[in-house]
Amino acid sequence: MKDSFGREINYLRISLTDRCNLRCKYCMPEDGISKFSHDEILTLEELYEIIEIFVELGINKIRFTGGEPLVRKGIVELISKVSKLYGVKDIAMTTNGILLKEYAKDLKDAGLNRVNISLDTLDEDKYRTITRGGNLHRILEGIEEAKKVGLTPIKINTVLIGGFNDDEIESLVGLTERENIDLRFIELMPIGEAASWAKENFISNNRVLEKVGSLLPVPREDISSPAVYYKLPNGKGKVGIINPISCKFCENCNRVRLTSQGRLKLCLHSDIEIDIREALNSGQDIKKLIIESIGKKEESHHLEDGEYIKRNMNQIGG
Repeated sequence: MKDSFGREINYLRISLTDRCNLRCKYCMPEDGISKFSHDEILTLEELYEIIEIFVELGINKIRFTGGEPLVRKGIVELISKVSKLYGVKDIAMTTNGILLKEYAKDLKDAGLNRVNISLDTLDEDKYRTITRGGNLHRILEGIEEAKKVGLTPIKINTVLIGGFNDDEIESLVGLTERENIDLRFIELMPIGEAASWAKENFISNNRVLEKVGSLLPVPREDISSPAVYYKLPNGKGKVGIINPISCKFCENCNRVRLTSQGRLKLCLHSDIEIDIREALNSGQDIKKLIIESIGKKEESHHLEDGEYIKRNMNQIGG
């Protein structure tokens, strides 16, 4: 599938649930969220039917997200079914890692290829603060288990937060010297009810390059990847810089998102959504609807102009 700007759309990010076992400050408002009811989200049967259609249309890369995807019952069985679809080349997951030690082997056996793990600090107290109660040791155990069963390459996603973890940049980058892990710094994005908090704590990812002057550029392998990669001179892994605000990467965007409610989002930073679930249940031609929708995919976001979406990140999918 190609959009009206000639970009090939082959990557689908699927949110399985809006629920999460953490309460990260940049993702959820302090007083919590209003959770979707069971009837409001896609059943696993509906989800599989929609995925089948997307794969027939040319989607070959799928990422499961949340909320936290591992709190959704039936996730292992769903991945097992999706992995058997002809044309699917890569199945990945973004997780906070809390349940990863428990699920890693089953996920690998089901057909999951790799994981991205959200981790913003290596300090136990700071981790508890930013996640409002999370246990850092469970994440580290999950990373080790993922390595053990072969859910690789492992990528760690670190949101750079002014006054919180910018003093850990060197130690975080140091992980890539000792481990074959890619660590990616992501600029804090003003999304949903946490938008004002995000704007107050935003710092540019250029701070990474300023603090670690020994990083060397790595040739870009995938032009659709939002990350620009660097490497320490003797590093085993890479350091990625993702700058959705200070440096757009819309030109080569190859992805769309499906929310847990069954709504197709053509751009993360747009409030425009197409209700695929309603169309499915009313007997509409889903293939035609998807193709027509892809043709309307926006050329770029407008974060730099202060246009922020209203939905919280846990409702959209990471």
